Amino acid sequence: MKAKDLDRAFDAGEDVSGQIDWSRASRPNVDIRRVNVDFPAWVVQGLDREATRLGVTRQALIKLWIAEKLA
Repeated sequence: MKAKDLDRAFDAGEDVSGQIDWSRASRPNVDIRRVNVDFPAWVVQGLDREATRLGVTRQALIKLWIAEKLA
């Protein structure tokens, strides 16, 4: 199946999972790299308040905000 046909079927809501060789599937640009950042205590407290309000972890909140800013 050509990529344009696969895209068309997917966009139409068809199940295309049988057309994909999952053993060779990859997710580009998702390599994990650890970064350490030091924040003042008041910033961490603010992050924790906002993370609690949203029901996510501090790390998830930081990842979300940075990804939004970079997009």
